[in-house]
Amino acid sequence: MRPQRAVFAKEYISETVDSYKNSVGHITSYSMVENELRWAHDVLELYFSKTGNDPVLIAARECFESCRPISNEGELRVPYARDLSSSPGVSFEDFRQLSEVRRSVRWFLDTTVEREKIDRAIQVAAQSPSACNRQPFVFRVFDDPTLVKSVASAPMGTDGYVDNIPVFVVIVGQLRNLFDERDRHLIYIDGSLAAMSFIFAAETQGLSTCCVNWPDIEEKETEMADLLGLAPDERPVMCLAVGYPDPTGMVAYSQKKSLDQLRVFNRP
Repeated sequence: MRPQRAVFAKEYISETVDSYKNSVGHITSYSMVENELRWAHDVLELYFSKTGNDPVLIAARECFESCRPISNEGELRVPYARDLSSSPGVSFEDFRQLSEVRRSVRWFLDTTVEREKIDRAIQVAAQSPSACNRQPFVFRVFDDPTLVKSVASAPMGTDGYVDNIPVFVVIVGQLRNLFDERDRHLIYIDGSLAAMSFIFAAETQGLSTCCVNWPDIEEKETEMADLLGLAPDERPVMCLAVGYPDPTGMVAYSQKKSLDQLRVFNRP
């Protein structure tokens, strides 16, 4: 924040450090959580180097320094200034063309979808904006034909083409990443942002997708929870059919709203 104060985050720094200390103390290897712990360590270390000598901060700093040390090799995972000197290499026209080429596809080739392409698309989805970077979702991917048909039959609207889906993805929101009542809808917002990034990333690799909206119906929630073995705090957010598009398959013409219908400037 600017301007930066000498004392800030005082209301929750003790709880934060306690959580960090507990996480460090209950693992025997950093293999699975190394990235997150490195991130937490670097941010806290920078925080304590910038803050003053308030009694609460002093106690929290001592607690942090007593924790098991973490390797600080490589780049620091702290706030940084973006390098805006070079273009990302994708022009507006390129991106607009991608958005116009992308269409909801329901007819796919009987061709195996490489898992590497799915993984790459998920890696792009992970870069999507997420409230407080919580990323409260997981991609459940199915490419076994029997499982695909079973899971893809759960949401409404797939009856006519369910047998033609090579890969079916269920984006599952995890409420465990949130702690406040005000955040209860974030799994749907963050999960949808990640879904769109996944869709564009798939399209650049020759794959097409079809969004399958998840119905907010209690019986359907129970059905999907049973199929996927969801925990009590997990909810389906969005489903995606994925595959190589059949060039002979038709797609619906989509009449988009005009700019004047979609945009309003400074109107109270």
